[in-house]
Amino acid sequence: MSDIRDEPFEVDVRKSETVYNGYVWDVREDTFQYGPTTLVRHYLDHTGAVAVVAVDDDDRVLLIQQYRHPIGQRDWEIPAGLLDIEGEDPVDAAARELKEEADAEAENWTELGSFALSPGGSNEVIRIYLATGVRMRESEYHRVEEEADIRAEWVPLADAVRAISEGRIHNAAMTIGILLAARQRGI
Repeated sequence: MSDIRDEPFEVDVRKSETVYNGYVWDVREDTFQYGPTTLVRHYLDHTGAVAVVAVDDDDRVLLIQQYRHPIGQRDWEIPAGLLDIEGEDPVDAAARELKEEADAEAENWTELGSFALSPGGSNEVIRIYLATGVRMRESEYHRVEEEADIRAEWVPLADAVRAISEGRIHNAAMTIGILLAARQRGI
């Protein structure tokens, strides 16, 4: 069995500055030495995020659908959000996002892994959790903007895997999370 893994690699960063301050994240410009060459790279400077694969006792996964302007679609996703509260534990952020986006709570939390979704253009790393012992609750949130018309649906995990395999749903965090959860649950 191969022991393949990503490896940390340090370079001499000569200059690093924010060249664009955005509403949610910024664009950073780094000048660094890579071997004999000085390189300049721009990337999305992201706070990081969490996502939740909420699975009930009937092996159904809780999916939400909301509008995403950059892709011009209402895509199916798992509840997710930014790590934008200083010092907040990522699992607490995941629980908060499950409540805020899907009006649900979970008793059990297992980290499925951390993933760099677009390492060539962003430093975003998303932690994906499996949540079980899920129960729906009364909403305490007034959702606005793109979250105002979030649609939630319980989908059999096997059907979600099939939709991914058939190319009908595309969200990266959802795809990774569902496939890992399905594998863990023997589906």
